[in-house]
Amino acid sequence: MNTTLSKRIDTRTTVSGGILRNAGSKLMTLLIVLLLLVEIYPLVWLFLSSIKAPVEFTMRPIYALPEGFHWQNYVRAWTVGRMSTYFKNSVLVTFPSLLLVIALGVSAAFGIEIMRWKLRNSVMLFFLAGILIPVQIVLLPLFTIYYKMHLLNSRWGLILIYTAFGFPLTVFFMTGYFKALPHEVLEAAVIDGASIYQIFFRIALPMSINSIITVALVEFFFIWNDLILSLTFISDMNLRTVQTGLYNFVGQYGQREWGPTFASIAMTVIPLLLIYLFLNNLIMKGLTAGATKG
Repeated sequence: MNTTLSKRIDTRTTVSGGILRNAGSKLMTLLIVLLLLVEIYPLVWLFLSSIKAPVEFTMRPIYALPEGFHWQNYVRAWTVGRMSTYFKNSVLVTFPSLLLVIALGVSAAFGIEIMRWKLRNSVMLFFLAGILIPVQIVLLPLFTIYYKMHLLNSRWGLILIYTAFGFPLTVFFMTGYFKALPHEVLEAAVIDGASIYQIFFRIALPMSINSIITVALVEFFFIWNDLILSLTFISDMNLRTVQTGLYNFVGQYGQREWGPTFASIAMTVIPLLLIYLFLNNLIMKGLTAGATKG
């Protein structure tokens, strides 16, 4: 009798547990769908608004679908809005800065983490202090220095600033990645007679390529999306980057030409999203590369 009752209780418990797990799974799925809608809807709305005709913004509700594909908004944003010039300036500033940040940061991180020398911990703390300094604090001193050195309205001036601000974060990330490398492989290379440069270029770099790509993308997004530095040190319209150009375009045309305004915003957002989606797997591998020491 007790055995039968016990079996019935166990069966009811199992069924109840299954129902609760099923309900929890459905609730979690619903929450994920809602989060995706919250994240994706603004991008869809932005793109749909960028292809609307001007009359649709005044005669139809803001949530209404476009009646057609008004691609002239993109043409007007690219030409009249000078987004072509701003894109060119961003490319000419971003990629040299990125090259310097990665080359210097990865080399410094390798020297700090792999090589053994005095004061390397103090140097690492110096770089960490650089991460903690807010950009706003150094704007006025930097502006004064740039004014005296005639570096205002200069692409090289922006490149130097982006390199300086991206350098500490790159060193911090890459030291963690190099710490996760199997040091036995590096020691075996030393025993075989490899020089420190051969170890760096032939062993360390290939083994940390995912991490380098991840850091490069983080720095790329920071530089490409920068507004405050480029707005402070660049006043020449012919030298402005994408974000400052977009800021100027919205201020000049935003209240009168919504279609080109949304088109210019879409041109700055969608390419970055596509880059992230294309390199998502490499980014995830890079983010977890330094989590544990291998």
